[in-house]
Amino acid sequence: MHSFDIYGNKSVLIVDDNYDHASGIRELVRLESRFDVKGIAASASIGISLIKKHKPDIVLMDINMPDMDGITAIQEIQKTEPDVKIIALTGYDDADLIFRAMKVGTRGYLLKTMAASQLTRAMEEVLNGKIYLPAALAVKFFDHFQDSFKEDNITKISDGENLLSYLTQREEEVLSLLTNGTTYKGVAKQLFISETTVKTHVNNIFQKLQVNDRTQAVLYALNHGLDSRNKMKTAV
Repeated sequence: MHSFDIYGNKSVLIVDDNYDHASGIRELVRLESRFDVKGIAASASIGISLIKKHKPDIVLMDINMPDMDGITAIQEIQKTEPDVKIIALTGYDDADLIFRAMKVGTRGYLLKTMAASQLTRAMEEVLNGKIYLPAALAVKFFDHFQDSFKEDNITKISDGENLLSYLTQREEEVLSLLTNGTTYKGVAKQLFISETTVKTHVNNIFQKLQVNDRTQAVLYALNHGLDSRNKMKTAV
């Protein structure tokens, strides 16, 4: 009760291309808290414009967006509106995605399936200057952090500037299939994952390899020995 009074004059903006889900989150915020919902943005670019206009205290950001992925959007927001606190609200519990979101400035990470029970608490804690990461996701985050630290020390010595070193095993699997001409649908079928998940991995690959499209990613992979790397891993 008391915490609602403290946060009654605080505002929230929701950035999610799934309007039905975004509307549900808006109603949840209105019913369960006294945060003021400034609006819903159906894309990252529109979200950035609305953030500049309304300057909300908190942004609830979906990570998988059509025009600009959430990680890139968070980086843009941090540059122009560093005081805005961002909570990633997504359907993906991928350890690498959690790590990258927190690394670029996200103050909280929450799965959409957790929103009903934890969203208000997450917003309040983030406004208090804390980091909100549910226990199950915190374990994934710290495990990945430790693994990345070990891998970075190894790859800096052995691979120099080969950006393939920064790909996760799953991302390498996806990229390897793409170099063979496999479609997103085909990749999803072979790896037993959804096409949406494939697209998320592809977006991550683009960012890590610093490329803009599939063709550039495939050329980078072929020119920097992706096949030989995979053969070495198989041999080991």
